[in-house]
Amino acid sequence: MSEVLIAVRDELVELIPDLGTGWLLLALGPLLLVAVALLTAGRWASPPGRRVVHVASMLAAMLSAVGVLGTALHRPVLAQPWIESLGVWFTLRADGLSAPLILLTAVIGVVATSLHLHVPPPPRPADPALEGTTPTSPIPVVRATDVPGLASYHACLLLILLGSLLAFLAGDALLFFIGFELVLIPMWLLIGRYGDPASDPRGAAQRFLVVTVVGSSLMLAGLLALATATGTTDLALWAQQGPGALDRSTQIVVAALLLSGLALKIPVFPLHTWLPWVHATAPTAGSVLLAAVLLKLGTYGIARFVVPVVPTGFAFWAPLLGGLAVVGVVWAGLACLVERDLKRLIAWASVAHLGFVVLALATGTQTGLQAALFGNVAHGLVSALLFVVVGGLKHRWGSADLAVARAAVREVAPRLGVGLVLGLAAGMGLPGLAGFWGEIGALFASWAPAADRPEGWFRSFTVVGALGAVLAVAYSVRVLREVWTGDRLEPRVPDAIVTERWAIGLLGALVVAVGVVPTALFAVTAPYVAEVLAR
Repeated sequence: MSEVLIAVRDELVELIPDLGTGWLLLALGPLLLVAVALLTAGRWASPPGRRVVHVASMLAAMLSAVGVLGTALHRPVLAQPWIESLGVWFTLRADGLSAPLILLTAVIGVVATSLHLHVPPPPRPADPALEGTTPTSPIPVVRATDVPGLASYHACLLLILLGSLLAFLAGDALLFFIGFELVLIPMWLLIGRYGDPASDPRGAAQRFLVVTVVGSSLMLAGLLALATATGTTDLALWAQQGPGALDRSTQIVVAALLLSGLALKIPVFPLHTWLPWVHATAPTAGSVLLAAVLLKLGTYGIARFVVPVVPTGFAFWAPLLGGLAVVGVVWAGLACLVERDLKRLIAWASVAHLGFVVLALATGTQTGLQAALFGNVAHGLVSALLFVVVGGLKHRWGSADLAVARAAVREVAPRLGVGLVLGLAAGMGLPGLAGFWGEIGALFASWAPAADRPEGWFRSFTVVGALGAVLAVAYSVRVLREVWTGDRLEPRVPDAIVTERWAIGLLGALVVAVGVVPTALFAVTAPYVAEVLAR
């Protein structure tokens, strides 16, 4: 199978011309240009209409996706002196670690920009005359509508994509940090300005900003310590010189700073409390980007400049990190069993699934690192699919409260129902779907960790993690029972519209494809994993 995939890749490389650094410019340029244009649209003599804004945003994301594909295939390198007095270079490159993530970001970007924005009206007090009744609700409008600030909304989406791609492609620590920070303000605006009024969007946005800034500050302290010790901010030189440039005690301190900052971003238990509130508040596209792309910046940071650069310090903290990861898996699974808000429930499920990624990283083995990188991409696809479906259902229902009697989704909205079933099945870790390989790989690696990890502790983590996998089945069945099954046909809601259908179809096809042909992803990440462990 791997030989066939290599042959296919080689044919694609020959078919698609090598534009060199032009691919990098195509990946980033449209996002920046259209975002700036949309941000200044309010000053135009004739501001663009909603259709023009939507199409421009989608075209920018699509052009960027083409550039990302070329970048992933040809792996161009852009290296220019930037701040010469500090030895900082503007370096962009893709490797086995970043290539899957930039492809994931490109796919999610096209999906997010295609989704229509629907800001719910502020909640109104219930009519006392209707207390104890279940009146039929009017069928909601699910197609595009004129929303104030739509151009700024799409500009925020594009800036988030730009910052994420910049961080994943960065070959310099300072450039990574700039990309890492660039996504914060646009996401803050998406939550605070376009979030659900019933969920206190300003409070959720403020919590998101405070938590992520604290995490960024801790990470920056660790990055500065590494730059001081190595005399450079080049990430490739860090991987080569870092282990020898810092003694054991310094590595432990630097690893603690980096892990603390990145754990807030992932997030790892008990630093996860901000995520459910933010997801419940954010618009659908914001939730898709947050779960599928932004949270990956945390796990990417661990794999990029913690595991290879301070391996001794990471090994010291690995048992604690692995323990917190599996506690988070179980804690989030239990929360899903009682959570009434469907969007919050999917957010809790994200905490659980990312716990398996963190556990796999903590094992320090080839299997574990491969499982973590695979689980990163799998979680991005599955969580995006679920948030597209759940966001659409919330708009149609008017809320995401599971305690309210709804029409069975399989009866009134079968296309949305298929997406929900597929996403939950992948979240259960069923074989043949994307979620299986990352979770089973994490548990396998935890049972046989690296020689410098305490085997007894990690085997106990395996048992606890397996319990979390059982809980995933339980809460997924609960959602299907309360949302998908049943004979109730009222109140009726419209099924998926064109943009939702193609988003569900694309993400669903990728969830199945990655699950059926996992070697396509393993073959990409294997060289990076082998290089890291060889050091």
